[in-house]
Amino acid sequence: MLRDDPQNKSQATPPAHSGAAGQLRALGWSEYFADQATSASLSQTPPVRIIQVHRNTLHIQGVDLDMIIQGLQGVTVGDWLLFDADAPRNSQLLSRKSLIKRRAPGHDRKEQLIAANLDTAFIVTSCNNDFSLARLERYVAMAHEAGVTPVIVLSKIDLATKVRAFAEQAQSISPQISVVCLDARSPEAISLLSPWCQAGQTVAFLGSSGVGKSTLTNSLAGNEAIATQDVRASDHKGRHTTTGRQLHILPSRCAVLDTPGMREIQLTDVSIGLEETFADLHALQQSCRFNDCAHNTEPGCAVQAAIASGAIDVPRLQRWLKLVAEDAENTKFLANRKLRDRAKNKP
Repeated sequence: MLRDDPQNKSQATPPAHSGAAGQLRALGWSEYFADQATSASLSQTPPVRIIQVHRNTLHIQGVDLDMIIQGLQGVTVGDWLLFDADAPRNSQLLSRKSLIKRRAPGHDRKEQLIAANLDTAFIVTSCNNDFSLARLERYVAMAHEAGVTPVIVLSKIDLATKVRAFAEQAQSISPQISVVCLDARSPEAISLLSPWCQAGQTVAFLGSSGVGKSTLTNSLAGNEAIATQDVRASDHKGRHTTTGRQLHILPSRCAVLDTPGMREIQLTDVSIGLEETFADLHALQQSCRFNDCAHNTEPGCAVQAAIASGAIDVPRLQRWLKLVAEDAENTKFLANRKLRDRAKNKP
């Protein structure tokens, strides 16, 4: 049975010989996961990482192990399992250190797991018509909520004439977020991203189609294993190349996740992420006279006072209020859905 809560924790370590330890480290294994297992359990059920999720199967990798197994419920790319070779369905899902998710597109409003156990999220956008401050804020909020380090990557600078303007807009989200400007095909891209791509780290490229995610993955890997396409010249819109999320292990022993472009990013369960992304606005509302202030016409509204003084940007405020409302609606809907599903499944 899959379990989120570890049992019998101890200071367990992976197999001692350097080859095995090196393979596990390259896959992203760390003490966080080792502490969830005993030495005996690691010997009987070795750790494996899910590197790709297909419709009915999972692609897993471990020490001298690379195979396809039958799919399991509630897992995603990046998850770690203690693999039971005799009964794969009994493999134990280790507790995640991070999880990025969204409300899935469509009317069904299901929760979609994007990736687990990331250290850094490279949020990629182009210096062209693809650039959207509102979309970047959504990705940053998702990363903050998951406890993942967000890094904004501005690509296609070789085709842009106002790179600094794009960079300043991106940096306006937060002075604490790194903004990297690069040409995905340039050798310099590797050195610019290398601080976050050290051995044992797991990074992901997130963003729209055609912004250079697969090209950047190829650059880091030093090969052209992933197919890429140019954007349409007519409107700079991207064309889908990557059709599934897959972890690639780089020569540097860093794991990198290439993802398909996401047309719709509906937030759910990211209240803390929104507080971090819009820290100044969140701090302001603490000074409002009423706890349930809508920041509209209420007396004693600190947010409206800041607008009047020119201290805050009105469009940014409007984007924040929209995201807070969206997150609250989706979170409530999905929570009620889970309760209904749980009730249906009761014997």
